Amino acid sequence: MTNVNNLCNAEERAEILAWLSPLDPRIRHGDIRARRVKPVGEWLLGTGRYKNWYNGTHLGKSHNSALFCHGDLGVGKTYIR
Repeated sequence: MTNVNNLCNAEERAEILAWLSPLDPRIRHGDIRARRVKPVGEWLLGTGRYKNWYNGTHLGKSHNSALFCHGDLGVGKTYIR
């Protein structure tokens, strides 16, 4: 696999990266954080099952495991702390 840094200059690299991902994750994250409402997701974060996952004690699984949260559009998944 060829490293993009070896194929182009800094300006071209910036243009390529902007084309690949036109969204700035920091701006999106900041916007979402600013619009969060305190109680959204508190029910989930307070459950023993979540706490066990967070502490890495759920069924002996690694504390580095991923948590997948699914649900219908507009139910608040993005806004859970």
